[in-house]
Amino acid sequence: MAEQIVTGYKKLFEVRLLHHYWLDDGAMAFDRISGQKKEELLMAYDVQAFIDIAPAEETKKLMTGLGCIWRNTPTGFIAAIAGEANLPSDIMFEFILKVRSGEFFNYTAMTLFPQTVRELYSEKDNSRIRFKENVPVFSNVTGAARGTGEDKTLFLSREIPALKPSDRIESIIDKDGALYLLTTDQAAPGMTGMLKLEDDKTLLPVFANQDDVPEIVPPEGIAGAPGRGVGLTAGIPEDTFALVRLCPVREDDDDFSFADGSGLARSNPPVFHVRFKNRLTWWKHIDRNRTETMSAEPLPLTFSGNASGTKKKPSAGLVKAEKESGGNITRLVSEIFE
Repeated sequence: MAEQIVTGYKKLFEVRLLHHYWLDDGAMAFDRISGQKKEELLMAYDVQAFIDIAPAEETKKLMTGLGCIWRNTPTGFIAAIAGEANLPSDIMFEFILKVRSGEFFNYTAMTLFPQTVRELYSEKDNSRIRFKENVPVFSNVTGAARGTGEDKTLFLSREIPALKPSDRIESIIDKDGALYLLTTDQAAPGMTGMLKLEDDKTLLPVFANQDDVPEIVPPEGIAGAPGRGVGLTAGIPEDTFALVRLCPVREDDDDFSFADGSGLARSNPPVFHVRFKNRLTWWKHIDRNRTETMSAEPLPLTFSGNASGTKKKPSAGLVKAEKESGGNITRLVSEIFE
């Protein structure tokens, strides 16, 4: 009789990529929905409908060598390790996110600005180096948390930052502890340019934000590199939208670690969150007589519910950016034909 060998796996971590366009119910944020309605929204959710997730080539090799596996889930992905295998503390797992559906860029905040690829020449190495602008990097080494104890939620986005001169429309900012979203470019005249989302930022998730896009420090002698984004390698393709980088140990907050001091999988594997903010637009209703009425403030685009209450809501189709003479965006508009 042939010997049968069964390999047991221990869960390392889970990553949940949740998009508030699909999970919010009109003006009600997903995190404030309770009971059966929340369960129904989550049961119907499938991140793979709009995001493709896969480990980078080097990570595939690394995981195979360490006896690790990974699997997609409706909300993201999970990883596990065989038996009592050890994880070196200095490794990094890198996962590549690609956009499957073009509509994603219509209903997702912070996707207005192009992710342009730049190829630059290095005389020193006689080689070409490529960069891609505006690519966010989500990491358990730099992520922020909300809550404490059993109620602590781990986010892979950096803490919401204060306003900077470089911030543009849809930037999410912390102003005196409150959470705001820029509704215009900062240079746009005659507009307040800010919408308060919550008096206390800690009551809402740490949304994907402008600080998730890292600064680029090009090699010596390279000129013309973009200010923010990532370097492209053989393992990071041009169509990369975002990266998830996970390390076994985080020194300043062990809750973000997925290996213990001995390199073993933790008995309580962490669950990491990435939260994509749904876009807010001014809703312009146009009736048969071409009469136009505009909403009093920007409203969230959602698949479920209706933030306006009774009026017809826009589709997730094309959003128009209105600009002033200098090219700065003054508002984003969704047209609704009655």
